Parts: sequence; C-alpha cells; structure tokens
Amino acid sequence: MIDFLIIGGGIAGLSAGARLSAHGSVTVLEAEDALGYHSSGRSAAMFEENYGPPSVVALNQAGVDYLRSANGGYLTPRGLMLVAGHDQADLFAKDVEELNVRPISPQQAIDKVPILNPDALAHAAVSVDAFDIDTDRLMQDFARVIRGNGGAVLTRQAVTDICKSGHWVVQAGDVFEARNLVNAAGAWVDEVAAMAGLPPIGIVPKRRSMARIPAPGGHDVSNWPMLMGPGEGWYAKPDAGKYLVSPSEAEPTTPHDAYADDLVLAEGLARYEAVVTTPVTRLEANWAGLRSFVSDGTLVLGPDPQDRSFIWCAGQGGYGFQTSPAASSHLASLVTGTPSELPQDIVNQLHVERLRS
Repeated sequence: MIDFLIIGGGIAGLSAGARLSAHGSVTVLEAEDALGYHSSGRSAAMFEENYGPPSVVALNQAGVDYLRSANGGYLTPRGLMLVAGHDQADLFAKDVEELNVRPISPQQAIDKVPILNPDALAHAAVSVDAFDIDTDRLMQDFARVIRGNGGAVLTRQAVTDICKSGHWVVQAGDVFEARNLVNAAGAWVDEVAAMAGLPPIGIVPKRRSMARIPAPGGHDVSNWPMLMGPGEGWYAKPDAGKYLVSPSEAEPTTPHDAYADDLVLAEGLARYEAVVTTPVTRLEANWAGLRSFVSDGTLVLGPDPQDRSFIWCAGQGGYGFQTSPAASSHLASLVTGTPSELPQDIVNQLHVERLRS
C-alpha cells in the first residue's frame, strides 16, 4: 500500500513527492513518456521574486533560499528590463510599481540591449533580481529525492479510473493502491477530481505561445536581460545562444498537447519588432504550453474538505517553478499537521475551501 500516490510528473508533482517522501512511501505517475512533458517542459524558466499575485510573491520569497543554495543552487543571474513606447506611459508606470523595478533612461537601456530602437523607446526600467532557473535539474533532483527515499517515479502511466473503497485504487498502465491521492495533474486536475468523485476547482488552462529565433543581428545575447513589454504584452529572453520571443497570451482552452497559434505568434512578434531595430526574418521553432489557473489566479494546495485523503497541488499558472520549493513544503505541512512557514493570511489564500463557498 502506497502512502502518497501522485498523479502528474511535472514540477508540481515532483516537488510534492520529494517533500512527502520524508513522511511515507511515494509513487509518482506521469502519463507521458517523459517527466515535465507539458507545461513544465515549456516554461520560460525565470525567477522574479515580485512576479505574481500576493500569495505567489509570498511563496517566491519563502522558497528563494532553496533555489539559491540547495544542491549548489538553481539560479543564474539574468536581469529583467521593462521597455515601452511613447504612448504606453500608464502601463509602464503600473509595471514599475508592481515589479519594483528601477527606471533608467532609454539610452541606458540601449547600452545594455543594442537592438532597442531609439526612435521607438520612450521608457525603460531594470531589475537585477531576476534569474534563469535550471528547470530540468530542479525536476530531476526532486525525482532523485523521491527515489532516494525508496519511492518510484513512473512514466507512461495515464490514469483511466479512480475508485475508493477504504483506500484509493487507481487504474493506469498498472493498478495502484494508496492511502492518499495527490492531484498534481496540471490542466487535467479537474478531470482527475471527477474520476475520484470530487467537485472541480474550476481550472482553466490558458495557452501561451513561444518562438525561437536566431540571435538578433548576430549579437552575443548571452548577457542580455529578459525584455518585457508593457502590461506583459510580450517578452523576449536569451536561450542557449538563440532568442525566445513570446506574445504572452493567456488564451483559455481545454487540456491538450498545446501548439502555437500562428496568428497570435505573429501579433506578438510584431509588438516586439515595434521597439527593436532587427526584424524577425526566420523562426527556428515554435511551441506552446498551458498555464492553468483557478478564478483568483493563485495556487490550490492541500487536502480537499470532502475527503482529506485527496490532496490538491494545482493552479500553478505560470509560477510553478519559482513557487515549487515553498509550495511543496507548505503542502507537506498541511498533510502531516506540522506548522507551515507561511503566514496565516497567505495560507488562507491557498486552500481549496476558498473556491467552494
């Protein structure tokens, strides 16, 4: 009998499994051939402490020491630069306040990122407290903790049926029996809940597209900051000598293996091109991921009030990696009845009961 059976092998399920493996036996089930196949494998891989709603920022702050120091650390300095045109002052001012970034002159911005167009750029701000996350190593290290504590991490285990008769019985590629079921299935969490006979939390998967382009103008982009347009209307960041550009859309959709929308991608690239001097002439690749949200835009963590052996680890949105150390620690505290490191007002913003009133 497994103590904690976890459905979902992305960052949510792996981090939860690593924490819970100190308190009982853990098995993680991933439907695809590889861990992190869907949203976790298509992340922008950035840590920005002030990015997200208040509960997400609290999780970011609670977990940053882990990301900086555990296993040698997972963060590499990147930096963030907001850029805006002449007619975007209000959006820019709002972003500066929310992200707590420091305004700089357009010329200072161009000195850092020489492709910025001096005729189009009117406003800029920077933060040095933005970092690339080594997302693959973070997932693999959480999986290593699970295995090191005697647990299992299994792929090609798509769940097809869930029932309960004293304990959970889950039909996937194999049959699994467990005392507790952890729902970390990303865009599919409401489908898992339905199979388990529990009400949904109203998860909404939202597509975000991405394009990889050659390094603009042949520049060495390795030390450039991440660029973000006003109102997060687009972003761009270096990626292994290439450049990633996203339209930053949040298009509601259904759970599926997402792919980029060509028109949306073209519109986002046009917004990026409006403030740079180097047009996009070729895409090397494009893809999309699903960022899954509940109605208030923050995470859902902890036992379901109708059956406390059914545990939610859901609603990560675009914050899964940066919140994973603290979110998984908090989840384990709720399950084991130990004190959480989070303040009570933040705890109240994360539990599932808020969505059932």
